[in-house]
Amino acid sequence: MPSSAGKGTRRTPKRGVRPVTAVAAAFGLVATAAACGGGSAGGSGGSRVVVAIAADPGSLSPTTALASTALAMNSFAYDTLVHIAADGSLIPGVAEKWTVTSTSARFTIRSGVSCEDGSALTATDVAAEYNHIADPANQSPMLGFSVPVGAVAKADEATRTVTVTTKRPAPFIAHMARLLPLLCEESLAAPAALAKATGASGPYRLTEAVPGDHYTYARRDGYSWGPGGATGADLPRTVVFKVVANESTAANLLMAGQIDVAQINGGDRQRLDAAKVKNRSVEGLFGQLLFNQAAGRPPADLAVRRALISVLDLKDLRNVSTGGDGTPPTSIGEVAPTPCTGDPVAGNLPAHDPERAAATLTAAGWTKSGGTWTKDGKPLTIGFSYATNLGSQVASAVELAVQKWTSFGVKASAAPVGGASIAGTLAGGDWDVAWAPIGVTLPDQLTQFYDGPPPPKGNNFGAVANPDYHRLAARASAMPGTSGCALWEEAGAALVKRLDIVPIVSRPMRHYAKGVTFQVDGGGIIPSTLRRSAG
Repeated sequence: MPSSAGKGTRRTPKRGVRPVTAVAAAFGLVATAAACGGGSAGGSGGSRVVVAIAADPGSLSPTTALASTALAMNSFAYDTLVHIAADGSLIPGVAEKWTVTSTSARFTIRSGVSCEDGSALTATDVAAEYNHIADPANQSPMLGFSVPVGAVAKADEATRTVTVTTKRPAPFIAHMARLLPLLCEESLAAPAALAKATGASGPYRLTEAVPGDHYTYARRDGYSWGPGGATGADLPRTVVFKVVANESTAANLLMAGQIDVAQINGGDRQRLDAAKVKNRSVEGLFGQLLFNQAAGRPPADLAVRRALISVLDLKDLRNVSTGGDGTPPTSIGEVAPTPCTGDPVAGNLPAHDPERAAATLTAAGWTKSGGTWTKDGKPLTIGFSYATNLGSQVASAVELAVQKWTSFGVKASAAPVGGASIAGTLAGGDWDVAWAPIGVTLPDQLTQFYDGPPPPKGNNFGAVANPDYHRLAARASAMPGTSGCALWEEAGAALVKRLDIVPIVSRPMRHYAKGVTFQVDGGGIIPSTLRRSAG
């Protein structure tokens, strides 16, 4: 097959990309993997689809943006080497084939892939992007997210191949590639210019950006390298992302036909369901407790963690936090579709047993005096942190836990955290227990939270030091792809058994739609599946 066209002399990419972290995305990541159908087309027009987004995406620069809304929107403009099917298996994208080991991946780039300026996307472009992100000087948050730490990429234009190698095992190196938005030369040389523009390699290009209000994307003609070779022939000509901060307002606009798609997770679901507005959903981890095990913090004592959980009825917390819409979690944060689907949670948490909780504390040297548990003259004091943007139901669940602990003899208090993410509070270290579900796409992405250094050098917020998790994760990391899934499940179970984390509840994350059909994944709507539906 002929090689893609070359580009001539290549400029050195600019450095000094804005430093951001993947942590905020991890604490807000939600994934779905099902078709979503709708009824009437409403008032948006037959070739125009309006999608509600809850917040402005901020910068859209694809090598720096990791806000969940930005990721969803960028998937319309930038394609990836591979895609993932609903069963967790990989399917071709810009790469027509690939081979992997635990420390390498070799991708063969399709012929005929182009960017919106008409230039060919070549193996050299892809290798340059890998190396740009892998260079710590560029401070890209994609490092460790879509590109393994320490990765080195080399291109061979004669064979249209890109070979990525790492010094340390990267067991899901090919799966990570589905999170890498691909850029051509000019865009990579000036990534900051894409904050409110696109250098598109995907099916759409951004034509209008009005921050705080809307972003308009136009379909690219000739697109033919989507998942499994999907084309853009049947895609809507225009997709508009409309900022609608209030869920009730979004539901109203959907019912009135002024928008076509909205993700609704709160109480407005009931009236949409009553009106028979169609939706599809998949479970995502919604509630998980994380303990601060830093020296001097009460949860550093395993007996304290066991007592705190034994006092609680996790089923009650599950129901209160979701209004009865939650289910027992079957993962510790890997969101579907994901290559490893084992259940590390079932059977690994202590049962509701306040008497056993009291015995556990007593055996660990705690005594109850005046209705309060004390040790070495200090009362057992616990602050329960949670993000207020999670809604009133989570606040009620936190208050319920505080009441149970207080009745048991713990000096407990709720600690609400304003803003969109609790990551800042966790990094600061002044907390005891946190409602902190983490969402990732691959099991090895959790190691930074449970096996790395604590802040400020890393993201192991709870200062977790679990020898079984460390050992099992190391073994799993040495095995490429799904061959290590059984070990990853054992590693996750080790965290749950030791109560380093306590997964509480999963809940369906629903996209409601009228007049359109599509599929969604961890980044939102899969662009190649978006269609207008009849009636």
